[in-house]
Amino acid sequence: MSKIKEILQKKGPVFNVVTPDTKVVEALNIMKSENLSYVVVMQDTKYLGIMSERDYTHKIKLQGRHSESTTVKDIMSSDYPVIGYNEDLQRCMVLMNVYKTRYLPIFDEMQFQGILTMNDLMREVIAKDEPSAPGTDNMYEL
Repeated sequence: MSKIKEILQKKGPVFNVVTPDTKVVEALNIMKSENLSYVVVMQDTKYLGIMSERDYTHKIKLQGRHSESTTVKDIMSSDYPVIGYNEDLQRCMVLMNVYKTRYLPIFDEMQFQGILTMNDLMREVIAKDEPSAPGTDNMYEL
């Protein structure tokens, strides 16, 4: 099993999905309730992009728009580099650095699988460098 697939399985199912016609304020409420900095934008089963806190800040707040009347499709980002399960974690970090992003959409045979975040990679590096405490096999527990 690939390391990326393992990371996504540890994260569990994606609950932060919105449609492109979702109002930005609704997407922000989902982000808050899931304690995440992004939502995945999908139409049926097709991945379209991500709306992040950065998108909100740069395209709503700084442009004087209103989150109650603006839709996610108007501010989402769809130009993230895409990776597959078999990519090396080092390559993921390089892509995040080159593209100045915190998110990488993961695909397996053209099917969207989830989002790998910078925090996911940090947790992986920390878990690799630190021995697990007895009785803790979930690196995401605090």
